[in-house]
Amino acid sequence: MVVTANCDAMNGSARARSSLDRIGGPSPHYISQLSCVVTTAHRLRARTLSAPLHFAQQHYGLEATLVPFTSGTGHMITAIRGDEIDIGIGLTEGWIAGLGKEGVEGDGGYRLVGTYVDTPLCWAISTGSSRPEIASVSSLRSKRIGVSRIGSGSQIMGFVLADSRAGSDHAVNKGDADYFMWEHFTSKKYYDSGEIRRVGEIYTPWSSWKIVASTALAAEGALDPRVKDLFGKLDKGIVHFNENQEEAVRWISTNLDYSEADAREWLKTVKFTAGVEGVKPEVVNNCVDILRKAGVLAEGKGRQPEQMVIREVS
Repeated sequence: MVVTANCDAMNGSARARSSLDRIGGPSPHYISQLSCVVTTAHRLRARTLSAPLHFAQQHYGLEATLVPFTSGTGHMITAIRGDEIDIGIGLTEGWIAGLGKEGVEGDGGYRLVGTYVDTPLCWAISTGSSRPEIASVSSLRSKRIGVSRIGSGSQIMGFVLADSRAGSDHAVNKGDADYFMWEHFTSKKYYDSGEIRRVGEIYTPWSSWKIVASTALAAEGALDPRVKDLFGKLDKGIVHFNENQEEAVRWISTNLDYSEADAREWLKTVKFTAGVEGVKPEVVNNCVDILRKAGVLAEGKGRQPEQMVIREVS
């Protein structure tokens, strides 16, 4: 999700606001948690509504409008750099790659400020329903992986898979792919319909969702009080989500493309962060190492790990 705080878009005035304006973010079920958190915001941008965000509006007085970011973290990076949004919640590797690439102009536009989800993301490894020769992860050696774009999470996880299997480079080629990776629950409905077949799974070697703030809100040495206020409300939203799981299941299965059974299974796999403020340095360092192996980042070039995270001066 992305939170923004700047001048009033309704009347064009440049007056300062005491609250955050715009939020954009991840897939529906993850965002649902954020719904229980932000209050007094005028506009909220998100890839999709999700239970916690809904709870924030319903139970905690959140005043915000959600606008989808269906094209993912890369789109949110463009938006936050273009002053369209102020805070974003997206995939860890996407935010880090965006800051670490060579040639990023200025201050990069944002900093990592918080951790939304403690658990890693489960990527399902899938192939076509008519590919019986691909029966397990071990049969993927020398096969071609299909990715959404170069530098995407699906490409990065191909290198994580290769690294974990002690070798076998999974080339990213043009043309037909032998297998691809999507988040498990995004893939499941296609398994159920028989369109694709599950081969295995792999988890990100880092916690899956991070919160970023624009550098206007996350200046070196200080975090804007409005972001602190957001963190406090988000923490309350997560507590509400954890204590009201049946409410979450009902909302997810009613409003999102999930069955009630899938919503319950998803709840078993995710642990939202208790106290979202802050990012562990080792998570950033580990992710940067993998991105360098994948050729997404270059050693000694671009913004270094310690420069990606806001560090407050007490």
